[in-house]
Amino acid sequence: MTSTRERQRAAARARLEKEMAERAGKARKRRQTQAIVSAAAVLVLVVAGTVWLATTLGGDDDDKTDTAAPAAGASECVYNEVPADQRSPQIKDVGLPSNQQSAKGVQTMTITTNLGPITAKVDRSLVPCTAGAFTLLADKNFFDNSKCHRLVTEGIKVLQCGDPSATGKGWRDTDGTGGPSFRLPEENLPTDKRPPYPEGVIAMANSGQPGSTGSQFFIVYGDSPLDPAYTVLGSVTGGMDIVKDVAKAGDDGAFAQQAGGGHPKKEVVITDLTMSNPQG
Repeated sequence: MTSTRERQRAAARARLEKEMAERAGKARKRRQTQAIVSAAAVLVLVVAGTVWLATTLGGDDDDKTDTAAPAAGASECVYNEVPADQRSPQIKDVGLPSNQQSAKGVQTMTITTNLGPITAKVDRSLVPCTAGAFTLLADKNFFDNSKCHRLVTEGIKVLQCGDPSATGKGWRDTDGTGGPSFRLPEENLPTDKRPPYPEGVIAMANSGQPGSTGSQFFIVYGDSPLDPAYTVLGSVTGGMDIVKDVAKAGDDGAFAQQAGGGHPKKEVVITDLTMSNPQG
């Protein structure tokens, strides 16, 4: 006879498969929408190019307009501020990053925890906007003393951190809902990678809606079949043994009925998170 634990595991796997299927469907819709938007953008560019040619060839030198453009080696980023009346107590106001962010160089992210340091490489040419946001958050001591609030040991194999309100002893129902006072679009999505999120990747969590990336991130400690809808921030260069030890200790199943997993039984506290100056 099937045991209660086996039935529970089967039910959890079914929920996870359903969630992944739903996310895959949403991703397909997003890609279709993006294709339509891209086609419209091409048309706009063609029209704009025609107007530019007509103006240039007309030789009208008396009416020239300078247009602002990102500096060399920089990217124009969009950071959307969360309206004050929509901010929960778990939202931490740190202002907005600069709209122009460097797209050159590699940064070292150092996550100092109560269990030891975890380091990662962040290539700004791939994620200039996310790296810029993370650098601001690190400079503001945004992550200090926060706990990694979610561990998933079946299926997607991730340790999730980055909620500034997940602090202190014990757990609260609101843990996992916190973030900064802004959101940004996703970038560097691994749509052509299989698996999309291999072991060692650090990626950004979001709500499932485009443009909902904030501060929460997850460390992948085993090849993960997650839908490629989450920004790949960087890759772990040291400390993966810490994450795997936490995974071995398991989770408490607090999120089993929702997104899966639970709070890690082996507590991980981020005492400090830093981003080095870009190199190269």
